[in-house]
Amino acid sequence: MYMLSFDQVLQIIESEIDRLKFNRHPQSLYIPVHYILSLGGKRIRPALLLMACNLYNDELEKAIKPAIGMEIFHNFTLLHDDLMDMSEKRRNQLTVHKKWNENTAILSGDTMLILAYQFVCETSPCLLKQILDLFTQTALEICEGQQYDMEFETRQDVSEEEYIEMIRLKTAVLLACCLKSGALIGGASQEEANRLYEFGIHLGLAFQLQDDLLDTFGDPLTFGKNIGGDIVCNKKTFLLIQTLKHASCEQKEIIRHLQSHSNPTEKISAIKSIYEDVGVREITICRIHDYYCRAIEELSKLNLPAERLQTLNETVDLLLRRKS
Repeated sequence: MYMLSFDQVLQIIESEIDRLKFNRHPQSLYIPVHYILSLGGKRIRPALLLMACNLYNDELEKAIKPAIGMEIFHNFTLLHDDLMDMSEKRRNQLTVHKKWNENTAILSGDTMLILAYQFVCETSPCLLKQILDLFTQTALEICEGQQYDMEFETRQDVSEEEYIEMIRLKTAVLLACCLKSGALIGGASQEEANRLYEFGIHLGLAFQLQDDLLDTFGDPLTFGKNIGGDIVCNKKTFLLIQTLKHASCEQKEIIRHLQSHSNPTEKISAIKSIYEDVGVREITICRIHDYYCRAIEELSKLNLPAERLQTLNETVDLLLRRKS
């Protein structure tokens, strides 16, 4: 069997997304859908689905529609997340609620959710119930994770364990769902598909912690969003939780004051300075590496020759060295 490279998989996905045509009316409902999908992004989720399929099968055609469905679903969650967070930029472009309005973001987002199900249902009939059950469970878990995320904004006692569970639900389960779905479509056994699911969970946790890190310490020119957005919104990220764990009483009091009284620019600068003082960047990098090692360990348990896993290993390395 021939393993496609990550770039080759991305070319397939981009080509499919470019060909998407929503010919229903009113077009004003679908223009924002085209807009958010056209903004690009890393296309990690559909890529993982196709690569997982390719581990066991050369016939990727049967996995393409479900992969596109996962990407549409992911972008639906981003559209609604941006609205809830009142974010102004996504991938260096205006968010949908800023370019149009809030009602448009809600309704076009709902449309994307329905379209995602339509595409995921383009799965082999013998696998349809299993894939659909997994996707539905994942969609519910993502909503649960988002609810935890919102509740955490008004709490000052969020533990590290609670935070990790929240990002498992909000981020990791969709990566895991894509990997397991792709493996099953490719003909993998349940055991192998479950291994890839666990691989996706650890990869997703590392990926989200990397995102937390970039939100504070990334380059605004490459990150695609305003730096410090999590700080401005008082989000209980891994960085903040670890800082409150290691900070002095004086530093904790400064953070509490900044969270309720500062303008955004002052808030980002001052809290970022405390992050630097307590060494939270290094703590986060260490935890990212820990989840990375757990992910690679799960991959190593697959009953596949090492050369077939090379592309997936290289993709993991690429994801965790990213700057955006």
